[in-house]
This record gives sequence, structure tokens and C-alpha cells, in this order.
Amino acid sequence: MPSTAKKKSSHWVKAILVMLLGLSVLIATVLWASLFKAYPITGNKQMLAINQGDTYSGLIDRLAQEDKISFPIVLKLYQKFVIGESLKAGVYEVTEQMSVAKVLSMLADAKNAQMNRILVIEGTTFKQLIERLKKDALVKQEVSHLPYDQLLKALNIPYTHPEGLFAPNTYFFAKGESDKNILLDLYQRQMKALDEAWQNRAEDVPYKTPYEALIMASIIEKETNVDSELEQVSGVFARRLKIGMRLQTDPTVIYGMGDQYDGNITRQNLRTPTPYNTYTMHGLPPTPIALPSQKAIEATLHPDDADALYFVATGKGGHTFSATLAEHNRAVQEYLKVLRANKE
Repeated sequence: MPSTAKKKSSHWVKAILVMLLGLSVLIATVLWASLFKAYPITGNKQMLAINQGDTYSGLIDRLAQEDKISFPIVLKLYQKFVIGESLKAGVYEVTEQMSVAKVLSMLADAKNAQMNRILVIEGTTFKQLIERLKKDALVKQEVSHLPYDQLLKALNIPYTHPEGLFAPNTYFFAKGESDKNILLDLYQRQMKALDEAWQNRAEDVPYKTPYEALIMASIIEKETNVDSELEQVSGVFARRLKIGMRLQTDPTVIYGMGDQYDGNITRQNLRTPTPYNTYTMHGLPPTPIALPSQKAIEATLHPDDADALYFVATGKGGHTFSATLAEHNRAVQEYLKVLRANKE
């Protein structure tokens, strides 16, 4: 009997050992497939760009969808418990045979970046641009802390207000580049785009100077994010200016409210005069209200030749354009129906 019990015990031990061995092999296989295999690149090396605001979770999900990695949950756990840091914006060099784990760890330290990626979003303000530069550890701070008038003087820019003067886009600068050089580069790009568009402008646009066109481009930029509508919005505002009709555009009211804006516009806000409130004033505001893209600048100087004087959001993306107030009022009612239906 004892001999039989020993044999049974021995079989159990062997079975457990086999299971543990199999589990160990499985774990090793998963770890290799997820963490230790080579990060997929084309050629001997490849640049990997990380935007401001990108996350490890988003990056890992994207790579999984592209079938470039395996076992994304393992990579997320590795990031959470081993790396612990967040992604740092920049452009990183990934070399051949570099493991997935090494790449993920590299992205947690901005010092590893080869170049600094700076994203300037169209329609954002100069204040937002400056705040982004101030927070970027890879940008050498020289002028961002200055009051706007002193900053413009330091950059030798012949304007009294910085809004709209800097081109939005995605840029790559060397680590340690100064905010002064970055701003100068963005300014020169914007002025070049504006000058070229002005030279090729359509006949009879209602703007006396390129700067007036820049002001309008910033308004158009804020009014629609649908590229195909840019010239239509431009046409509405150009026709209003020609007939002496007020622009009555909400983004100018918001800009004039400054830090008082809390996400809502009231009727009282529309009635309260500011230098930017186009509900209470005729013509253009004194400066741009945002950083307009080259597309918005081009649209400003090439408005459509339709007859619309009004537009309102559809609630489904895009806008409805109308030639008469009666048509516009019907479009507004349709928009309100969509809003009520969405709430219900």
C-alpha cells in the first residue's frame, strides 16, 4: 500500500511540474511576443512621432489595430507597473531589432527625442500657443514670458497685437530650440502665406489690406471646421461687408469676453459692446481672433459668388446657407428641432 501511495504522489508531482513547465513556456511565449520581439519598422531605422496629448493606451491600441504588436493588455500592464510615466511629445529614432519594451520605455523620457514635435492647431489663440511653448520642456524659454508688446518688439514684428500672425501646423524643431526662433519661423510662414494669397486675390474682395483679410480669415476659421464650406462662409461675410450689414458672428463675441467666457453666450453678452462684438459694431474687429490656417486665408480672398447672407449649423455637421431672412429662420427652426431630438 505505501508503495502504491508513493507512486500516486509521484504522478501528481510530475503532473504539477509538467503544468508549471507548460505555464512557464506559455508566459515566456507571451512575454516574448508582446515585449521582447523587435518593434516593427521599415529599414534600418525609423522616426516615431509622438504628439502632445498622446497616451500609451492610445498608441498601443493603434499598433494592435495595425497588427504591429501582440497582446496589447500585456503592454498596458508593463507601462503601468514598470514604466509608470506618460508619453512625452517628440520625434524618436527607432532602430532595427529594438524591442517593443525598449521603445515604450524610451518614449517616457523627452531627453531621448531626436526632435521636438510642436503642434499648433488652427483656430486656437496666440495665448494657447504661448502656454504650450511655456510648458514644453524641450523649448528654450527666451520671450514667452514677456508682455505681448515687448514680445513683438523682441521678435521685430511690426504689429501691436500678436493674434493671427503665426501659422498653425505641425512642426519639428531641434531639442532646445528657443521659443524666439520658433515664433519667428511661424510668423514668417504666416506672412508668406498671407502675401501670396493677397497677390492672387479675387477681384472686388472687400478688404483694403492683407491684415484685414487676416482678421476675416480668423473669423472664418472659427465659424466652420468643414473645409468645403470655407468659401461659402467667406462669401456670406464678404457680401455683408459690402452692403454694410453687421457680421454678427459669435466667435468675435467670445474673443471679446476674454476670460469671462465660461462656455455659454447669453443675449446680454450679444448686446454688450466690446471692441470685438460684431453684433453691436459694423465692419471688422480690430485684430484677428485666432490663428487662421492657410486654407482659411485662401478662402477669405476667394469667396464664393452665391447670394447667401446667412448660415446656421445643421446639428448634424456643417451649415445651412440662406439668401433671405425667412429661409434662415426656417433653417434655425430645423436646427432647434435637431437639438431637441438629440436631448430626448
